[in-house]
Amino acid sequence: MINIQAPKGTKDVLPSESFKWHYIERTIREMCALYGASELRTPVIEHTELFLRGVGDTTDIVQKEMYTFNDKGGRSITLKPEGTAGMVRAFLENRLFNEPMPQKLYYLDSPTFRYEKPQAGRLREHHQFGVEVVGSYAPETDAEVILLALSLFRKLGVKDLMLHINSIGCPECRREYNRALREFLGSHLEEMCETCRDRFEKNPMRIIDCKEEKCRAIVKNAPRTIDYLCDDCRRHFEGVKACLDAAKAEYVLDPDIVRGLDYYTGTVFEVISNRIGAQGAVCAGGRYNGLIEELGGPSIPAVGFGLGMERLLAVMENNNAAFPEPDGVTVYFAANGEAPRMKAFELAQTLRSEGVSAEFDHMDRSFKAQFKYANKLGAKYTVALGDEELAAGRVRIKCMSDGTETEADISDLARYFAE
Repeated sequence: MINIQAPKGTKDVLPSESFKWHYIERTIREMCALYGASELRTPVIEHTELFLRGVGDTTDIVQKEMYTFNDKGGRSITLKPEGTAGMVRAFLENRLFNEPMPQKLYYLDSPTFRYEKPQAGRLREHHQFGVEVVGSYAPETDAEVILLALSLFRKLGVKDLMLHINSIGCPECRREYNRALREFLGSHLEEMCETCRDRFEKNPMRIIDCKEEKCRAIVKNAPRTIDYLCDDCRRHFEGVKACLDAAKAEYVLDPDIVRGLDYYTGTVFEVISNRIGAQGAVCAGGRYNGLIEELGGPSIPAVGFGLGMERLLAVMENNNAAFPEPDGVTVYFAANGEAPRMKAFELAQTLRSEGVSAEFDHMDRSFKAQFKYANKLGAKYTVALGDEELAAGRVRIKCMSDGTETEADISDLARYFAE
């Protein structure tokens, strides 16, 4: 017997929910247009090497969560676990660095795959929206990216959010920080999980991001990146904070944020909600000045963020955010008899060609049942068609919201509803 259940960690979006997605997508596109960002779409699959080099082979995503397989040509292929690496690959392959800078790009409803325990708003297959601004190192750019995300949440009616920011520095100040971190962690090495013991030499900062309780307890008093910033990174971070202050954006300085991806440098941030359980980040991002060069391109700075659409939808519902009602059909033709049914079919097609949504009975319902179905569809108007109406060439049009009726010639219906 065929298993008709969706795989664990995946979810269907039914018509009763899809209109909410449409509203969020429309609002996102409008917000990105206000900030001058253009959409870039990338494939669901990428070469595995892209994530090994870009995301980092000591990260949880690469070590534990990627869906990776060999295709029939023996190539190692990975289902996209995050959006930024693919965006950078597309930026390089299509030589967008030859275009005027900065390049403001976004991706929307990008399918993303991670093999992890499903949690509130985070599934094994989920969908991401992200913004990437490439080419500018100005602190104003970091702040603008953050403010775009905050403006989107405000527009969607999401409240009780707090912005947490930190700086994890550049490779220069990171070396000094890693030295101090190894000194602190050295005496606790045997107490850590196996993954963190492996990270100790390769990338000790990843230990800060470990989810194991025993490791979290150890790093609670560990050195923090903010105390090891070089002069340039410190000035840049102070500039970001000054911009956020100028925009009257509230934030918390959170030295525990290091982000779970190796490509981040400098500013990192998370937008936290207290309404979706322990894993409360609804948006996260930061600066990644070395990623483009790491993937074989020129040295170009960049900053961006990503958020999960399912998680955004969950936090909106927990905020009782208002969704517009789904659009019902404009006109429903209720037909009684064979000739009227054919006329209803013809009129529906005519109205649709004029941009007016129209529907008629497909199920051989009774005349009375057709009107009940029109109500269920949310039809704004109903038009009754019988032999008498066909003979007279006129119909009565009923407005379903207030019950008022008007008459019109059958031959004039397309113009009537188009107006």
